Amino acid sequence: MDYKDYYRVLGVERSASDDEIKKAYRKLAVRHHPDKNPGDNKAEEQFKEINEAYEVLGDPAKRAKYDQLGSSYRDWERTGGQPSGFDWSQWSTGGMNVEVGDIEDLFGGGFSSFFQTIFGGTQARPGQMRARGRGQSIEQPVHISFREAYSGTTRTFQRNGKNIEVKIPPGAQTGTKVRISGMGQPGQGSPGDLFILVEVGQDPRFTRKGNDLYAQLETGLYTAVLGGEAQVETLSGEVVLTIPPSSQPGQTFRLRGKGMPELRRPNKRGDLYVELSVRIPAELSKEEIELFEKLKALQEETK
Repeated sequence: MDYKDYYRVLGVERSASDDEIKKAYRKLAVRHHPDKNPGDNKAEEQFKEINEAYEVLGDPAKRAKYDQLGSSYRDWERTGGQPSGFDWSQWSTGGMNVEVGDIEDLFGGGFSSFFQTIFGGTQARPGQMRARGRGQSIEQPVHISFREAYSGTTRTFQRNGKNIEVKIPPGAQTGTKVRISGMGQPGQGSPGDLFILVEVGQDPRFTRKGNDLYAQLETGLYTAVLGGEAQVETLSGEVVLTIPPSSQPGQTFRLRGKGMPELRRPNKRGDLYVELSVRIPAELSKEEIELFEKLKALQEETK
């Protein structure tokens, strides 16, 4: 049996924090999910590996045991030992069998022999008992666009032979969980829950901080100096912003209620902060240059 490097599967260092491991898992799970790669057997196998790796590294107890095993296995390799000669039995799970995640229930096929040897399989061995009680809750990553996060959206999933339409509310952000009761892993008692784990895409026009949005507005030199009006794009449509005379580059204007909806209170919204940038004319006519020189001289006289 071969040793499985779960850190390599998720592309993280062994010193990675829980948040770093979770972030790497979410990114890879979205990329290789079978729903996004229909008919791609390689993507499905990668998805299974990713879930298996996170089943271990995302659980503090399993990760601690895996790290101890990894240290022992690397010591064995350094002394010239071969995988076939390593004593895996000392690391084998005994007693109660381990309930694992959703990979078998969703896509069929079990975890690797390495996982089953170290952490237990999904079928009770002779003389063992499966833990009774509620089934395990599972997470299902889903990617939505920035605009879908603003307006809310729906996604359809297949669970236990049923199509489930899940509403993702306005104001969702990366890390938001939507709970669907009773649609998780079956158990001896009631089934667990299904948690839709949201990942929101980026929008090149806006930066999000909580429910507030930040954007850039470019305006001409003369509008900044003399004042005027400019069209500002928001997620609810364009609005007119009045720019006062002598506005400075980097000056910020606040548009109340033009940010993201508050989760579970969509009628309450954050604000949009627009930072002004001034476009300097690339080419000036002779007359314009003379006028700027007169303006410069006038300013020097008033100092």
